Amino acid sequence: MKRQQEHEREVLKPEERPSWDEYFMAIANMVRTRSTCLRRKVGAIVVKNKRILSTGYNGAPKGMKHCSEVGCLRDEAHVPAGERHELCRGIHAEQNAIVQAAAFGVSIQGSTLYCTHFPCVLCTKMLINAGISKIVVERAYPDPLSKKMLDEAGIQINLMDSRDFEHF
Repeated sequence: MKRQQEHEREVLKPEERPSWDEYFMAIANMVRTRSTCLRRKVGAIVVKNKRILSTGYNGAPKGMKHCSEVGCLRDEAHVPAGERHELCRGIHAEQNAIVQAAAFGVSIQGSTLYCTHFPCVLCTKMLINAGISKIVVERAYPDPLSKKMLDEAGIQINLMDSRDFEHF
């Protein structure tokens, strides 16, 4: 009886529970802790009907050395954020989430991507073709073409903190 009373005290009141967007973004932030990128740690999850279908974080392809072991090509070449994506040994979190779903035969058509950062234009093109219908993001990323393409594709964008997206 005492244990049941303790459990009842731990239950959150409805107003204390996170919204679904807050809940899934918290999970995306946990996923980003697995990132091996030296510049920016990004996490992404793909969700449909309130169920997680796939996760991804940025880092080197499986079986390859991480940037923490061999250094960052982009830092060595002084490449600014948002430019020359091909000069990186890592794969982006959004790309990894798409690839992981495909590897296990999971359709992500019509699903929502929760990502800690706004997708770059390369990821945006993949997300459009994968059939993602909504993107929820927490942090900005300097890629105006990405935003323009998402708008043109009719993909809904939810910004967790609009103060970070004043340039949109």
